[in-house]
This record gives sequence, C-alpha cells and structure tokens, in this order.
Amino acid sequence: MKRVLSWLILSLLVLGLYNPPTVEAADIKPPGIAAAETLSQVTGIAISPLMGVGTVGAYRYFQTPAPQRARLSWYAQPWFWGPALLIVGLCFLKDALGPAVPTALKKPFDILEVFENKLSGLVATGAIVPMALDMFRTFAPETQAGLESAGFAALDLSRFWGALMVPFALLVYGIVFIVSHTINILILISPFASVDAALKAFRLFLLSTVAGTSFLSPKLGALWAALIILCCVPLAGWALRLAIFGHVFAWDLLTFARTRTRVGSNPNVAFLARKITGVPRRTYGTVRRDEAGNLTFTYRRWMVLPPRTITLPQGSHAVGRGVLHPELLITEGESSEDILDFPPRYNTHEDALAAALNLREVRPVGLRAAIHWLKSLLGFGPALPEPTTSPA
Repeated sequence: MKRVLSWLILSLLVLGLYNPPTVEAADIKPPGIAAAETLSQVTGIAISPLMGVGTVGAYRYFQTPAPQRARLSWYAQPWFWGPALLIVGLCFLKDALGPAVPTALKKPFDILEVFENKLSGLVATGAIVPMALDMFRTFAPETQAGLESAGFAALDLSRFWGALMVPFALLVYGIVFIVSHTINILILISPFASVDAALKAFRLFLLSTVAGTSFLSPKLGALWAALIILCCVPLAGWALRLAIFGHVFAWDLLTFARTRTRVGSNPNVAFLARKITGVPRRTYGTVRRDEAGNLTFTYRRWMVLPPRTITLPQGSHAVGRGVLHPELLITEGESSEDILDFPPRYNTHEDALAAALNLREVRPVGLRAAIHWLKSLLGFGPALPEPTTSPA
C-alpha cells in the first residue's frame, strides 16, 4: 500500500512539473500547475488545519473581486476564516506564554488543544473537496478553448481531473494530518515547556516552507510538498497508534473517567508498552486470561480489520500503580518491566484490575515508587504487622 501510494504521489508530481504546450494564452492555467497548487495547499492545511483553511480562505476572499465573493465556498467566507484565525491567534498567545506558565497549569490547555486539533482537522476535511473542485473550475474554460484551437474534440476535462484529485487530496490530507497531529500528542505527554515550544516551532517552520516555496513557484512548492508527503507515508502507522493513545489518555483525564469506571464489567483496554511478537508498541486492544490461564492481548490492525490475539510474555506479573495510569508489569524480584499501559480510567482501580486479571501483586511504579522509597528511607513507611506467637 505504501509503495503504491508513493508511486502515485511521484506520478502526480511529474504531472505537476510538466506544463503541456496545448495552450498559448498567458493567463491559462494548465492542469499540471493546478495540480501542483492543490498539492501544496492540501499539504499545508494538513500540517495545521485551522491555520491552513483560515489562511487559504482569507486569501481567496481578498483575491476575488467584490461582486463575486458571495459565490465563494464556505471556507472563504469571513464568518468562517475570521473566527478560525482568531482561534489560531489565541493558540499562538498560549504558546508564547508557555515557558512562563507552570506545567501543571498548562497541561489542561494542551489537552483541550488536542481535541481542538482533531475538530479543526475534521472541519478542514470538508474544505478539501470544494477546494480541489474550485481549483479545476478555474482552468476548465481556458483549457477547453486551447484544446479546440489545437484541433481536439471539445472535451470537458475538469470532471476527470476533479474525480482524480479529490480522493487523492483526501488521502494525502489524511496521511499528513495524522503525522502532524502527533506533535500535539507529544506536547501533551512532554513534561518540559521548552520541548513543547520546539515542537510547535518545527510545525510552524514546515508550514512556512510549504507556503513560501509555493509562493515562489507552484512547481517548487509541489516538489517540497511531495517530499513531505513521502516522508509521512512510512510514519502513518506509528502516528495513528500514537494519536489513538493520546486521544484515549486525554479523554480519560478531561472527563475524569476513573470516577465512572467499573473494572470487570467491560473488557480491560490497554496499550502495548513494547513490541511483542511483531505487534508494534502503543497498539490498542484488550487484555484477559484465556482458558489455559495465559494473559492474552487482542487487537485489530488499523482498528477495523479482523481481531488478532497474542499471548503476553510468560513470567510473574503484577499491576503497577502509577501517578496517572496503571501498568502491567513482568517482574523478577525487585526489578520489573512494563509490558502494558492501562489508560487513566483505571487509576485508583489497581486492586480491582489485579483481581480481574487474577494477579496477586500491586506495586508502585514511576514517581509513586520513588515516593514510596523516600518514605521508607525516612521512616514514614507503613508499619509491619506484629508477629503472632503461639501460647506455650
């Protein structure tokens, strides 16, 4: 699939760089140039959906003569791109103040921005189709006249190009968006404000390079956009898993899901913490005991394919009690290794989770383990029960 998509991108890129000599008028936009512009715009919108759609909409609004603005698509109307750019400005203000704001106060806004990015990505998806169709309507009459003057039969190629580019544009948009969305997820799980700022600056840099190269030359912009897309194709699977991981964690934290969770009434969902039998890390699925008593993990590839089940590594297992979420550990003495990450909905339910999986031990991990060790060192640990003695 990835190889086929890569060849399709390269083929359309060659088409964008080729300027067919069938039209002589200076103001005619050949199909290849229109495809190049569409490729650059779709890539830029996928990197930052709300900013991309708002900027493209405002640009088309001001580039269109006033009598014709009422006929523009919805994304090019002031009632849409005005509030969109206002929200983008507020997000920039939050990021500018980020290093001066304590991480504990900033994280709730990072959680909200994860959902804002998903919502704006969904809204931007609705703009891709009219954007691609509008692009080809702009060159259809001139191209038609050029074909007729060259002796060809009168053919309306706008529908052909639209039918070809719309699904391709949606596919490209989805791949680049899911990879770009991982920046929001990494910001959410990062404890350092400097890392957050660097990630945001990197995304802004990519967006500016796509806009800048397209402004200099549609062909150069298409070439740079195609390189970004080709880099995103092999990362799509990893990005999808990380996006699901971040969405589940953010939703559980935002809605206080732990207050509604009843362990045992539903399958126990979890994410792989490391690669097991070829199944990649952060794969989403459910964990349970099979009839033989083994811990198993069931998942679906791409979330929709038939379910598959793997057996988790054998050994002594325990539930780890973390600060935000529990873990499934494989233990050997005092050492342990994380093999599953449970979402925050199971926080404070570690004992019930261990009982549901038929595990006997619950131990602190991460920061909780450090606090537990410090209490023991200072003599604040729980007292051991008094030994019982049998009467003589």
